Amino acid sequence: MALKARSTANDTTTFAEAYAQAHPSAGKRTVGFDPTTQYVSTTGAHAFVAPGSGDARGPCPGLNALANHGYIPHNGIGTTAQFTQATNQVYGMGLDVATFLSAYGTAVDGDIVSLSFSIGQGQSTILGPEDGLTGSHNNYETDVSPTRGDLYEYGDNYDVQLSQFVQLYDLQSSVSDPTQVNYDIPLLTSFRVTRFQQSIDNNPYFFNAAFSGLAVQPAAYQFTFRLMANKSEEFPEGRLDRDTLKSFFAISGPDDNLVYTPGHERIPDNWYKRAIGDEYDLPFFLTELGTIAAANPQFASIGGNTGQVDTFTGVNVADLTGGVYNAQTLLQGNNLACFILQVAMMEPSVAAATILLQQLTAVVSPLLSQFDCPELTEIDDSLFDNFPGYTRSS
Repeated sequence: MALKARSTANDTTTFAEAYAQAHPSAGKRTVGFDPTTQYVSTTGAHAFVAPGSGDARGPCPGLNALANHGYIPHNGIGTTAQFTQATNQVYGMGLDVATFLSAYGTAVDGDIVSLSFSIGQGQSTILGPEDGLTGSHNNYETDVSPTRGDLYEYGDNYDVQLSQFVQLYDLQSSVSDPTQVNYDIPLLTSFRVTRFQQSIDNNPYFFNAAFSGLAVQPAAYQFTFRLMANKSEEFPEGRLDRDTLKSFFAISGPDDNLVYTPGHERIPDNWYKRAIGDEYDLPFFLTELGTIAAANPQFASIGGNTGQVDTFTGVNVADLTGGVYNAQTLLQGNNLACFILQVAMMEPSVAAATILLQQLTAVVSPLLSQFDCPELTEIDDSLFDNFPGYTRSS
């Protein structure tokens, strides 16, 4: 049976309402705003330098910008430690999230000898070629990106598809006062609903994978606001205006003639990160992810199209997990967070990389205990074999 995306959990509750109920307003954050500690330099050693021949750039705008400003190596190949430090230093990403993503990315896409990976195309290593982020389709990189196209719809998963960016950009076209423009979480979630359905309708090989679909896909939307919005005294949670959005996605030009320059993502001048002490940590990310999925349950549907458009078929979660979870319980309490963390730890390349496994275990184990997770020891990934989008994965 084909699955049609729904924009709300029911006919009367919008995501914005559900989100507001889960996150009651408490006014400005008590953490406040400190321009000295939150300012991010874009001058001197961190002035923008466009990528040159041989420099890797890929599907993640935030990492591309870090390379262009010298916060990670300009060639786009960094170590787990460099990615962890830079995303924490520049964006205010929690060290737990930064460690988790860097270690997982290295294990599934990189070189476990040098503990490094490429943010674009992979490199040859002594263990053979690595995938890099660009070559990690449905292992790390995923369908339903806000601005990048689905790989098997466009044949390219790393460049901005200008039509998608314009769709997002125009969601604030009715806001005449530029000081009120804000591409916030409810707006980005509404756009994700649209993009999810577009993938069902246009990509015969769309696949919503157990980790990349349920964790990395939402991160692309949540990180856009949580990490790219410019913080200020007036907007301590941040405000993502048109110019900031364009800068981080390598877009220039007036509204009626937007231009994309591949690989030229840049941190805006006079830009301020999240406050010290208010880093975007793993519990915050997973709790927000779960709230969004509860209001839009199609996001938690593991499965995909079966070789033709508009044929989305979901995997039975009970069969997948041996009855530990089912479609209903997966969206209850902390279960979705538990499932994501558990699936990440089951990735064979993670288990094979001792140092990276240790790093991930140090981050994940306390959360599994804190969330009181059901015990999941394996998933039956043979259930994915009937989906061409899965079997074509990198």
